[in-house]
Amino acid sequence: MSSLGIRTGSLVIFTVATLLSGCGIVPGQRMITPAAIQDTGGDYSTEPSQQQQIQITDINLALLRKMNTAQTSAQIAPATLALFGKPTAYKVGPGDVLQIVVWDHPELAAALGQPAQNTKTTDAAPGFLIDESGDIQFPYAGNLHVAGKDVASIQKELHKRLSNVYQKPEVTVRVASFRNAQVYVDGEVRTPGAQSLNDIPMSLTSVINQGGGFSPAADRSRVELIRNGVTYPINVDDLIKRGRNPSDIYLQAGDIVRVASREDSGVYVMGEVNKPATIQPMRNGSLTLAQAISDSGSFDSNTSAPRQLFVIRNSTSEAPEVYHLDATSPVSMVLANQFELQPKDVVYVGQGGLVRFNRVLNLLLPAINAAVTGAVLAK
Repeated sequence: MSSLGIRTGSLVIFTVATLLSGCGIVPGQRMITPAAIQDTGGDYSTEPSQQQQIQITDINLALLRKMNTAQTSAQIAPATLALFGKPTAYKVGPGDVLQIVVWDHPELAAALGQPAQNTKTTDAAPGFLIDESGDIQFPYAGNLHVAGKDVASIQKELHKRLSNVYQKPEVTVRVASFRNAQVYVDGEVRTPGAQSLNDIPMSLTSVINQGGGFSPAADRSRVELIRNGVTYPINVDDLIKRGRNPSDIYLQAGDIVRVASREDSGVYVMGEVNKPATIQPMRNGSLTLAQAISDSGSFDSNTSAPRQLFVIRNSTSEAPEVYHLDATSPVSMVLANQFELQPKDVVYVGQGGLVRFNRVLNLLLPAINAAVTGAVLAK
């Protein structure tokens, strides 16, 4: 045999030995135990300085009990509890129109006022427009600052001033047009936009209902109330489950209510499943590991290794959390059905050993065939 044939034979023997020894040249992804992540120290222009070890936690009954206990004992955030309260009277402001009547004094009938001009809406009724300074002008009462006051307070102040001119005047004050205070609803409601506040207190549920209700893509577990630059997360279904009525959260002028989309809370299912995909949670925000596997078409019976089922979670801690479930037995789906996934979780199903062997073989087969052909031609 020529030297070329000897070298070719050595290459084939080395290739087979490599395959049988199970070295790490398998194409694609696979979970390495123990798990680690490269730590660049924030400088991605250099090579990783070290590896950060990640603990892999088995999904078992003990873990599920611990998680259920933590979820049950979790309290509603104090900031969210502070949103609950009783409705308050409407406070008027610039742009509102007041209707003021002094009974038994027809000479003041002409003081009912005219429709406000150059205003931002067209529903202005006859009355007294509150100017940009929050003031109105009324005969015999002079300039009256009313912004930030309710109707009862304004009526009391007018009665006090008019008593200097009339004996026991009877004064009636009402808001003819509500145009100062608005709230905004955005996101996954059927008709987002601005809504005007009036003398009927507006709650969280009423603003969503007036916006047409939740859309089919809405995530009711991720509603945000933005007030004075502070964002308050609200899980509507969880509040109801805990006996707190979201209707007891009343809105204030300038509040923004945003309903998140379920697409923003998707879970990524990757690896050896029939339909790798991004799975959206249910409308109440819940999604279990079993549901995610089922929605992705279940395990690929030809390539998957069900004992290599992992959930990678990027928690608020420095290192991600990795959970492992041996799903070889269908009974393990009982555990998977109780394991709640969180937004942006990654569910990964590993590949079987024979599949890895076949993929390496397919990767090297063209080179082996070329080498063998060269050896034959060299004889």
